[in-house]
Parts: sequence; C-alpha cells; structure tokens
Amino acid sequence: MSHFVLAHGFTQTARSWSTIEQLVRSQLPDARTMAIDLPGHGDTEPPADDDLWASARRLVDRGGVGTYVGYSMGGRVALHAALLGSNAVQCLVLIGATAGIDDPAERETRRIADDALATRIESIGVPAFLDEWLRNPLFAGLTEAAARRSDRLRNTAAGLAASLRATGTGMQEPLWDRLGEITVPVLVLVGERDDKFAAIGRRLVDAIGDATFTSIPDAGHSVHLEQPEATVDAIIAWLSNSQR
Repeated sequence: MSHFVLAHGFTQTARSWSTIEQLVRSQLPDARTMAIDLPGHGDTEPPADDDLWASARRLVDRGGVGTYVGYSMGGRVALHAALLGSNAVQCLVLIGATAGIDDPAERETRRIADDALATRIESIGVPAFLDEWLRNPLFAGLTEAAARRSDRLRNTAAGLAASLRATGTGMQEPLWDRLGEITVPVLVLVGERDDKFAAIGRRLVDAIGDATFTSIPDAGHSVHLEQPEATVDAIIAWLSNSQR
C-alpha cells in the first residue's frame, strides 16, 4: 500500500492538498494520504523557535514511513526530513523547492527581508497580507479557485510571522553539500513557466544521486494547484518506474 505524506507551502494548510489527495486515491485506490499542517499554519501552533530540522522531525513523527511530497516551504521541510537519517522518507517529491541560499550575504539579506515581511503580516493582518502575497508574480498562474484564499484565511498573523522568522529561506542552512547523502529516489517537479525554480531544480537533480527532473506544461510555481492532474500523473508514473 502506498502512503503519501504531504507538506504544504507558506500561507497554505493541509487542506490545500485535497484535490491531489482525491486524484491519488482515484488512480491508486489502496493508497493512503496524510496532509499535515506545518508549524504556524492551519490548526498547528506557531513554532516555538523551531528551525527547519525541528519542523522536519515533527513531520516525520506524524507522517511515518512513506513517500514525502513537499511544495515550496513544505519541500524544504521534506528535504530536511530526508536528511534526518530516520528512514521514514522512502521516496521524495520536491515541488518548487530549494536547498538554500549559498552566499552568506544574500542569505542575510533574505533573512532581513523575511523578518520585515513577518512584521508586515503582524501590522496589516492576514486578509490584507494575502491580497499582497497572491499578487506576487510567482503566483500569476493561480486562478481564484486554485488559490484557495478562504483556506489560507484560517491562518493567523502570529502563526505566519513565526513561521517566516523560524523557517524562512533566510534562516535555512544551505544543504547543497549534503544532497549526496540522499539515497532514496527523488522527483523534482517544476512548472515550465517557473524559470527560477527550474534552474534550482536542475541543480538539485545534479547534486542528488537518484533524482529525476520533470517540468509540468502550462504551470508556474504552484504546480500542484495549477495543474493537479498532471502533477499526480507525473508522480505516479515516476513512482512506477522507481519501484521496478
């Protein structure tokens, strides 16, 4: 029986995976899916200074053994989970994810920007912040329905701000030098219009031993929301080839 553990992106919740879960079960009737709220999101408390390693341990503790699928922030958490050495991550799917910012100065600039963004969330509140966040060019491919704004509104300003300060990309320890330690099969998924993360994705594949790069047509950064059917088709086809 296949077991999928799903980790969402920043401002989303476990519910953002509902369409993916339905599609997986329609193709793999015996499959189990477990979408998990990451710290500071949905029904989970804000992180108590938890870094990405702590978030990864929480994810593994709840998810158990299976195929881990992470998008953006969730992809970074899932990547850390694969490096914990717990053997819980049997296969790994990274959607629009990165192994971190190499340059210390650039990383510090991003940390400062993340902190400023956290302060803005606290200042203007979640509804106004989401209006700004979803206007980001990264999300240009999202329709109003696919963006699931009503679900994102369940998040709190305190939770989102704490998440940014604890697990934002600016706080992430670069993992590029450790990617060779990953021995499980890895699928790197990107949207064909997401040039930035396509380049990062190819770099991930080059650094990981058993990794496959797949670009989803007519999609930007939020592949699983913009093209859920193509996303599930790509994951299942890859798993089938990996398990031969």
